[in-house]
Amino acid sequence: MSAKRILYIDDEEDIQTLARFCIELESDWQLITASSGNEGLTIAETEQPDAILLDVMMPELDGLQTLEKLQRNPKTKKIPTIFITAKAQASDRRRFYAAGAKGVIHKPFDSLTLASQIAGFLAW
Repeated sequence: MSAKRILYIDDEEDIQTLARFCIELESDWQLITASSGNEGLTIAETEQPDAILLDVMMPELDGLQTLEKLQRNPKTKKIPTIFITAKAQASDRRRFYAAGAKGVIHKPFDSLTLASQIAGFLAW
């Protein structure tokens, strides 16, 4: 897997830390983190990551609202986004894909295959 930069937007620092460990263990990607949708929007615009991992349930600006704003911004609309969420029902997944997500990874995610799952969704 080639070096990629991934932005992970999640309000839970422990989950960010776990994701960083998993991704760095399995790949040579760089993980950038944001703790809120608004912070993630700013970082996505300035850092131009190769992909975004996005939690659904966050205060103030949830994952779907964040994705909508990313897609409306010409600088971030082409960045592929994958939801990482505990909301795993079929109706939720359909909503995420309809909103433009490239994939959905369920929490708790498999620490040994997280990078492979991401790569599979994005054909890296």
